Amino acid sequence: MNQKIEEALDTLKLTGVARRRLLTGAGLVSASAAASALLTACSSGSEQAQTPAAGAGDFPSTPKWKFTFVCHVTTNPFFTPTQYGAQDACALLGTEFQWTGSKDSIVAEMVNATNTAVTGKADGIAVAVVDQAAFRDPVNRALDAGIPVVSYNADGARDDKGTSRLAYVGQGLYESGYALGQRALQQVDSGEVAGFIATPGALNIQPRIDGAAQAFKDSGKAITFTSVGTNADVTKGLSIIDAYAQGHPQLAGMLAVDAGSTQSVGQVVKKYGLRGKGLKVAGGFDLVPETLAGIKAGDLDYTIDQQPYLQGFLPVVYLYLYKLSGGLMFPSETNTGLLFVTKDNVGPYQTTKTRFEGSDTAQKLVERTGPIAHG
Repeated sequence: MNQKIEEALDTLKLTGVARRRLLTGAGLVSASAAASALLTACSSGSEQAQTPAAGAGDFPSTPKWKFTFVCHVTTNPFFTPTQYGAQDACALLGTEFQWTGSKDSIVAEMVNATNTAVTGKADGIAVAVVDQAAFRDPVNRALDAGIPVVSYNADGARDDKGTSRLAYVGQGLYESGYALGQRALQQVDSGEVAGFIATPGALNIQPRIDGAAQAFKDSGKAITFTSVGTNADVTKGLSIIDAYAQGHPQLAGMLAVDAGSTQSVGQVVKKYGLRGKGLKVAGGFDLVPETLAGIKAGDLDYTIDQQPYLQGFLPVVYLYLYKLSGGLMFPSETNTGLLFVTKDNVGPYQTTKTRFEGSDTAQKLVERTGPIAHG
């Protein structure tokens, strides 16, 4: 066998069974195609990276398309699995992606990044639409230039998507916030509940707080729900939540709609022993280690997983298929789901390190056994 193919397969770190299946043609792609895709993906900036990509699987050879992701918090650990998802999809399909946007949720920086992608003739764009109006013109310019655009993670306001993007890949944000509130109502019948939000008005999380507020309102229970702004800086946000808890000792519930605020809620609950002081429920979003530890310890009741890996993987697949099919394979609206992680099922999240949750860089098969939970 070609030495380069052998080297590429070694890099994939396949199990013996997977390697044999790939070499005998029983896998998704032939060894040659897999090696070609991998070698192309790993040679960014080289002469090889500029040549057309070998066809992945049974797909024809294509140009080495490059897709641009525009993110509102480019260094936030929440998006680590999102970048892995995009990277893995690119490796499969012989494409590339660029990760850009703003580190601090500055919309003007995101708009500039989107416009730069259009000017640079990106082959496709995925943008987190965290502002209702700012991305309308940049997306229109991209579409007018023949560049397909999808949104991911955030999709404008509930009543106005804010852009003419082709499809959205991400969680139903308002619906997930409503579910957050409904879950809390199983434990709270009356009293004061605080909902913490890092960046009020930002359309990746504002719909969640709106949904939670509506859930409490619809319940008809004697519950006062108060939205409290924290901060995109987790350290500053923790101080705000800490101070709020001290100033409201009778809280019946503490909820959060972003990763930083959620982990901070768990830390404050533990710090002041609020479980023994009348706090009925505490919960929020996402899977940062501190949040998972808080659930295990009982300081948090639950958190919501929204599959950030898929929010990187699927946009690449959709943009690729759109380009490959001449626009006939139109991107699909895709809800990446809503899974409650509780003390009952948090174990595997803590003990399994994977690219899918952003806790490991290694490519590996995660074995599981036993029945699958169902309704």
